[in-house]
Amino acid sequence: MKLLSAKQFQQWDAYTISHEPISSIELMERASMICVEFIMKHLSQEKNIKIFCGKGNNGGDGLAIARLLVGRGLKPSVYILETGKIGSNDFQTNLHRLHAFTKEIHFIQSEEAFPLLHQNDILIDAIFGTGLNAALKNLPELLVKHMNLSGAEIISIDIPSGLFLDQSSKANTVIKAKTTLTFQSLKLCFLAAENEAYFGKVHVLNIQLEKEFLNEVKADYTLTAKEKIATLLKSRSAFSHKGKFGHAVLIAGSSGKMGAAIISAKACMRSGVGMLTVAIPENTEQCVHCAIPEAMIIHRNENGIDWTKYTAIGIGPGLGVDASAKETILMVLQTFKKPMILDADALNLISANEDFLNYLQPGSILTPHPKEFDRLFGASENEFERWHKAVEASKKYKLVILVKGHYTLIADNGTASFNPSGNSGLAKAGSGDTLTGIITALLSQGYVPAVAAILGAYLHGLAADLAMEHQSVESLLASDVIEHIGKAFKKLHK
Repeated sequence: MKLLSAKQFQQWDAYTISHEPISSIELMERASMICVEFIMKHLSQEKNIKIFCGKGNNGGDGLAIARLLVGRGLKPSVYILETGKIGSNDFQTNLHRLHAFTKEIHFIQSEEAFPLLHQNDILIDAIFGTGLNAALKNLPELLVKHMNLSGAEIISIDIPSGLFLDQSSKANTVIKAKTTLTFQSLKLCFLAAENEAYFGKVHVLNIQLEKEFLNEVKADYTLTAKEKIATLLKSRSAFSHKGKFGHAVLIAGSSGKMGAAIISAKACMRSGVGMLTVAIPENTEQCVHCAIPEAMIIHRNENGIDWTKYTAIGIGPGLGVDASAKETILMVLQTFKKPMILDADALNLISANEDFLNYLQPGSILTPHPKEFDRLFGASENEFERWHKAVEASKKYKLVILVKGHYTLIADNGTASFNPSGNSGLAKAGSGDTLTGIITALLSQGYVPAVAAILGAYLHGLAADLAMEHQSVESLLASDVIEHIGKAFKKLHK
């Protein structure tokens, strides 16, 4: 799914109007009708409905919704934020139509005209839409604050007022909606954790915009679809043997952190690798042999290890950042001439030794969480800036960079996609180790790095989602995710 910019959504409307063909006011009526169907379906009891409208097309949607609700026997009150300018053509048309249905139309010209709001009201926010390009101030800002402080349930139409679609709204005043009814497709702003307090539960309403437009437009960001993921999976021959699926090595674990090595190794074995060796410190092999007898073991501080014989390397989980770990990672970076995956302490060592970046082979995969990313590539003021930096860094260093989050970003040579699978149960120690193991296994099987990253992130999240059948987001453990990797593969093979 392409995540369009604000300008591209305007172009999509225009494309539909000219190619369906349909008039803009008819398209607005269609969108408003679908909103009303949703509102009526989810209206649990009769409540006072107050609709707040700006004077653009988002406000026009609000006026049309008001008229249609009156037609359903409800009695909404309408409040129009007066800007001193004439409204858009479609706003004016719907205002004229609404006058024939109700006299409950009020104009807000000052703070004194704000209506009294109650907690059991339903407020419909149709003040500003996706075309907003400046932070709210003066009367609009005061109105939004008034609505937020009411404690009433707020339903935003298309996008919460004050929220930018494709740039950060951090520190701005924004409607805090419980529900957002967005049109046609998900917006980029709904993927940013910094916006979570604003949009509530997002429902994508199909208003039948012309799909052909998406074939003609290029988007900076995409949201990976399950249908695409399924096409990435390789089939296995019935005559396969373990040598067909690679011999991976995980360089992981240290005193007090051997669990990370075990978790990563289990995930790797569950994800299809042919053979796995775990490179660990001396005197720690017993716990690994007991936990995962399918894996082989070497002591990573031994002399003469031939790292080049492995098909893929994953390095970092529980590794530590002492002098021995630094020496190991430098040796591996200097000798292994294929893409590898680096996580956790490997990233911390790279951020502390900037020249290590220059040793990374093209296609190597980094999997930082936001703080690790900032240590690697510089502090970011907001998520949108961090996403942009990740895309630019992937291009500069020829790397695949996963910025972990609820919607993990995968940047590859200047392109960017978001992973939609997973849940908040993954916000727990061991989740990153699991992901490292999965991606290491995929690399070892010959998946190209970008595909290994995209497929690995999706499988990781999907396994966590499937585990919810038996667990909760509070109780989910990395081991639960690992035990559901097989089910995740099966689901994609269907």
